[in-house]
Amino acid sequence: MADRYLHLTGTAPGRFLTRRLGLPQPRRLRRWTLENPTLDGPLLHLTAGESAISDMLRAILAKIGPEATEQTGNPAGIVLDATGITTAAGLGKVHAALHPVVRSLTAGGRVVVIGAPPSPDDHHQAAAQQALEGFVRSLGKEIGKGSTAQLLRIPSGAAASAESTLRFLLSPRSAYISGQVIELTDATPDPVADWAAPLSGRTALVTGAARGIGASVASVLARDGATVICLDIPQAEEELTRTAARLGATALPLDITAPDAADLIAAAAPEGLDILVHNAGITRDRRLANMPAERWAQVIEVNLDSVLRTTDALLKAGAVNRGGRIVATASIAGIAGNNGQTNYAASKAGIIGLVRSLAPHAAADHGVTVNAVAPGFIETKMTAAVPLFIREAGRRMNSLSQGGLPVDVAETTAWFAQPASSAVNGQIVRVCGQSLLGA
Repeated sequence: MADRYLHLTGTAPGRFLTRRLGLPQPRRLRRWTLENPTLDGPLLHLTAGESAISDMLRAILAKIGPEATEQTGNPAGIVLDATGITTAAGLGKVHAALHPVVRSLTAGGRVVVIGAPPSPDDHHQAAAQQALEGFVRSLGKEIGKGSTAQLLRIPSGAAASAESTLRFLLSPRSAYISGQVIELTDATPDPVADWAAPLSGRTALVTGAARGIGASVASVLARDGATVICLDIPQAEEELTRTAARLGATALPLDITAPDAADLIAAAAPEGLDILVHNAGITRDRRLANMPAERWAQVIEVNLDSVLRTTDALLKAGAVNRGGRIVATASIAGIAGNNGQTNYAASKAGIIGLVRSLAPHAAADHGVTVNAVAPGFIETKMTAAVPLFIREAGRRMNSLSQGGLPVDVAETTAWFAQPASSAVNGQIVRVCGQSLLGA
């Protein structure tokens, strides 16, 4: 369903009216297209205090696409290296660096603050680096004009691992992500031969791929060069087949809750999977006092238990190749809760627990990363059926004052899936326009 309010605020009368009434004035977001693959303007590289990674950052920024500069002007992106901030007093250097230039950021711009992981041994450094999180989350809420702000934490000596993440955050692909904290590991990134097709030669399986977010994920993975297997329930076989045919993919009609689901998935990818995307999910909404046991059980079984079961079986069988990527779909409902969704929120919070616990073991034992996307209000057929006022609240209650699109979830999944994203592990990234619900 079209967002008529967003269209209205894009007109001169609409801007005048909403300004006079003090209503949100969302900017239409600029997303990736083949014709517009990068930000529309230079990147401004700033440093607050001392930095041991400034040369490496400069080299990465020079490869990303837009011209990187240390001169002020009208940048499309600002990268502030604050890894050297170790005291409360040092935070003044963050203010001094960004205060003069933040107003000059172009519409739809990006601010990425580079920090260091808070130290468990130095509480002054930990306090200063944790302060950057509150700073970035607040900046994301006030920056406006369709712009976003993120905090990227890089361990000491691991700056080379940041290229895939900076490419993503400093591009139109991250249009609906803001106020997020991403912490890298020190894992060495796998090489990418062609950044226009970073998933070339890799095999991906996407569950729930017949329509909606799953179909968009499959489409973006195929666009980036992956060979895709689209999985959905047999009842959706006709639509699944159409989606797969459109992408040059393989259709796999299969109930993910079936006892032999993992065996059938492994058989469909005899050379092994490089990317496993757990997107299939259902809702059976009702308040707990009115929720029969079967509605609870159905949601837990599809959204969580089947993910646990198939992931364990595929890893044990070696059906996910070394260097592989597992991406699961959580939800902001699993972070902030939602009225009438105790079952759904429990299942999605369970996905977050799975990711945080499994990620270090999967990396150590199988060479596989495990991450999750947590969508907020995404414009789909399901949200189009939500009552008008609830739908409008979902759209406006975020820093970008609009709903996201399925492609926003798909672009985030594709970033997780890249071979160069080896250092991105155990992360839960909200694709929600920095929703005002939850953290």
